[in-house]
Amino acid sequence: MKQQQKKTRLCTRLALVTLTALGSAPAFADPSPALDRVSIWLGAFYSDTQTQIGATGRSGLIDGYSGHFSLEDDLGFREHKAVPRARLDFLIGDHQGFSFDFFGIDRSHGRSISRDISYDGNDFPASARVDGKLNFNFGSAAYRWWFGTGSDVFGLGIGAAYYGVKARVEGQVDIDGFGGSAVASTHETAWAPVLQLGWRHAFSHNFRIYADAYGVKKNGGNLAGHIYNAALGLEWFPIENLGVGAEYSYTRIRLDQNHPSYQANLDMKLQGPSLFARLRF
Repeated sequence: MKQQQKKTRLCTRLALVTLTALGSAPAFADPSPALDRVSIWLGAFYSDTQTQIGATGRSGLIDGYSGHFSLEDDLGFREHKAVPRARLDFLIGDHQGFSFDFFGIDRSHGRSISRDISYDGNDFPASARVDGKLNFNFGSAAYRWWFGTGSDVFGLGIGAAYYGVKARVEGQVDIDGFGGSAVASTHETAWAPVLQLGWRHAFSHNFRIYADAYGVKKNGGNLAGHIYNAALGLEWFPIENLGVGAEYSYTRIRLDQNHPSYQANLDMKLQGPSLFARLRF
């Protein structure tokens, strides 16, 4: 009987020690206060956009494959537009995890142009009615490592990015001195490696600042070029799991679609503020 009581007391003490250890473990196992186990961003980017599209002829070929024009200045595209954006970050352990990002731009406009323009081998004369359309989609997935355990952490991410461009120009065309209508279009997608850098600082559990940057570069293939982005933002959580995020970012997109006789070019700059609804768990 006494032996049984000793075993019971010993088990009770071991249980208390185990519970105490488990209760104190999160103080060491929790990630930095600048990070969340799961982080969801849903919002929009109010972009100031400048876009040049056109074509560059191969050396020694006809000039009909040369020329660039501005979607904003020549076709009257609006410079400012809200662009939907979504992100998802989650941790595996305390210092590693995955990051996903997506945004898409869908723009179209048309008007009578004030100067001659060329696209995809077609010449559109001044005063012709020209309608243009541009779609650009971007998504990335990266594995991230976070370094640091205090209020400041620094991140490095490596992964893959998917992007696609769809452009269309339709209007009156001058062919050997005769007027007619023409349509020029292009549609290509590609995958490329992405490198991400990040920094997070927690002023408190509910107020944080961050900076992010990423770069995508691809040589060769049907859709080559580079995409760069830099952003600085703030997060505020008036409720434990619900808050708001605001950032200012700059994105540069420079892509070349390779054809046998020429290159179709896209040069787009996006800059402006973003606003997000923030969920964390």
